Amino acid sequence: MAGGTEAFPELGRHCQHSDCHQLDFLPFKCDGCHKVFCLEHRSYKSHECPKSDHKSRKVVVCEICSTSIEIRGEGEEEKMVLERHEKSGDCVPRKKKKPTCPVRRCKQILTFSNASVCKTCQLKVCLKHRFPSDHACKQASTVPAQAARSGWNEKFLAAFASRNGKDCAKNGQRSSPTTPSVKAY
Repeated sequence: MAGGTEAFPELGRHCQHSDCHQLDFLPFKCDGCHKVFCLEHRSYKSHECPKSDHKSRKVVVCEICSTSIEIRGEGEEEKMVLERHEKSGDCVPRKKKKPTCPVRRCKQILTFSNASVCKTCQLKVCLKHRFPSDHACKQASTVPAQAARSGWNEKFLAAFASRNGKDCAKNGQRSSPTTPSVKAY
């Protein structure tokens, strides 16, 4: 059935639904049955497409090993796929244990979206324990001790005093490095 008008016969197509035959200037071609339809009949369900499941995907979970197995819409039955999976050697009866957060008393299961890797110790932890102070990071605990030994506190106090034009110590005397007058956290 040709489409279009008398002036433009190649413009548009008629809907191939048995009850419609409407002239549509923006027709849809079904990727299942390869027929042309109007907007109203373009879905598989509306034109009762016999090949509507050609792109469908289904997942079956193995009861033995909890592995998910994909079934394509090619006429495969669930029982046959499960039997083939059991015979393949990939089906291991003991279930795989899911990784959990290594922080003491944390039982959070680590997944792709709720896990973080510490930049200092490379430990994979849950988002709740992602900061070094929350998971007792071994390399992070040595950093403040090294900074205290290098005298960063004294440098801060000297810079702060020069900014204000005053000395931070009492009675115009500088304080000893062990007892600063301002605590820095």
